[in-house]
Amino acid sequence: MENEKILRQFEEVEKKVEKLIGRCKSLESDNSKLTNKINQLEQELQKKAEMENRNVEEKTFIRSKIDGLLAKLKES
Repeated sequence: MENEKILRQFEEVEKKVEKLIGRCKSLESDNSKLTNKINQLEQELQKKAEMENRNVEEKTFIRSKIDGLLAKLKES
């Protein structure tokens, strides 16, 4: 009888361990997906930051051209 009780306890522990292993694998998969998503979003953010910098440079260039043209008009 005592042996049966011990065997049942081992079976319960084994089931719990298997459940924990399954949960760990699931969490590892979720973590991997989230890491990939973070990397993707960081790349998108970097591209947008680069585009914004280019836009600022273009605006600065255009502003300097306009200022130059206005200066020429004032001189005439």
